[in-house]
Amino acid sequence: MDDFTLLIDLHKHGLRQGPGGDAQTEWALHLAGVDRSAPIELADIGCGTGASTLVLARQTKARIRALDFLPEFLEILQARAEKAGVSDRITTIAGSMDNLPFHDDELDVLWSEGAIYNIGFEKGVAAWRRYLKPGGILVASEITWITDTRPTELQQHWDREYPEINVASAKISVLEKHGYSPIGYFVLPETCWLDQYYRPMQERFEGFLNRHGHSDEAQAIVEAEQKEIALYEANKEHVSYGVYIARKMA
Repeated sequence: MDDFTLLIDLHKHGLRQGPGGDAQTEWALHLAGVDRSAPIELADIGCGTGASTLVLARQTKARIRALDFLPEFLEILQARAEKAGVSDRITTIAGSMDNLPFHDDELDVLWSEGAIYNIGFEKGVAAWRRYLKPGGILVASEITWITDTRPTELQQHWDREYPEINVASAKISVLEKHGYSPIGYFVLPETCWLDQYYRPMQERFEGFLNRHGHSDEAQAIVEAEQKEIALYEANKEHVSYGVYIARKMA
């Protein structure tokens, strides 16, 4: 079994595929000033198994299109939506975030938690702007330096993994450059990393290894995840996800 298939199996059993939290999704919704009683058009890009999608469905009357390139994740999202009684307002789409299946000026809100890095923050905000109505809202979380300097080991790790990582002021400048007016920003607290993402993942390691016969490939994935967790725990005051909320200028 290849590494990609193994990673899907590890992460599809998690409520979240990256750092985040229900309270933080709700806070972003509040800062965005979304009319929760209106049947707005909302797209959740890189939705995974639907943690943010379900919060948005419970908290609004939006018609939600949840897009991810992994059908395995979308099947789980659909089952969770049916259990939560909100499946009638959620349409799942298996597709690529760099070729969204929407019309120009179609969406009131474009949402993406922990996923825009897959195509890069600047490419994403520039390419996705066309799909928002004038005055429409973009909400995106993005890996962000939260101090001006950081340890060499941490800097080198993220320079390899995601060279576009930067401080919040640089990300806000990118939004302004591409025709958005920033209206909100906050940093995910460490509980969103540890309690909501890393600890549940660690609890799944044993079952994951058992399913795959403790193969070298499965063990290598667990070791890589443990290394990432240890790096975060040692440097959590320097890095997090920033949640960026901006309005499309006319």
